[in-house]
Amino acid sequence: MNASLQARSDFTVIARWIPQRARVLDLGCGDGSLLQFLAHTRAVQGYGVEISPENIVACVRNGVNVIQNDLETGLAEIETDSFDFVILSQTLQAMRHTEAIVDEMLRVGRQAIVTFPNFGYWRNRLAVACGHMPVSDNLPYEWYDTPNVHLCTIDDFERFCARRKIRICERVVLNDGAEVAVAPNLFGQLAVYRFERLSV
Repeated sequence: MNASLQARSDFTVIARWIPQRARVLDLGCGDGSLLQFLAHTRAVQGYGVEISPENIVACVRNGVNVIQNDLETGLAEIETDSFDFVILSQTLQAMRHTEAIVDEMLRVGRQAIVTFPNFGYWRNRLAVACGHMPVSDNLPYEWYDTPNVHLCTIDDFERFCARRKIRICERVVLNDGAEVAVAPNLFGQLAVYRFERLSV
């Protein structure tokens, strides 16, 4: 297995939650690395959705099934309950229509998984307190060239779920690959959530 795949701690967390041979849809799948990892570790039946032509080519080279589509236009071509899991890995903060994409994830999948950089991490707070936007491994862009439009904290995301009647099944918060148990909204760099729609 590619060493770069082993280095992604969020991949390991996601794989932990997905049973063997599950049907998985990865939104904004990039070069298909996550689906490649899940195929290797969980034998998933996976599809990716990606807009970049370069990444589409990379997915094909990596043996990943991929659909070219702009996530901002929705997932209308995908049938309801087509997948066991729908994943949005480190892309939530770049979505302009957050509510719409989360609704679509829960329409086409039984459960959803998102990962995002925690803007409440203490180094980010310190950077803002010192008068500038943070730049780090998890937030690598300057303010003027960032694709991120909706940065949030762990607490923000959990309030979002509560308001939209979404049940959080599991949460793991990471700092340099290690799980954070104490004050995760302060000491966690990356949040990983598994969630589902509450039964009516």
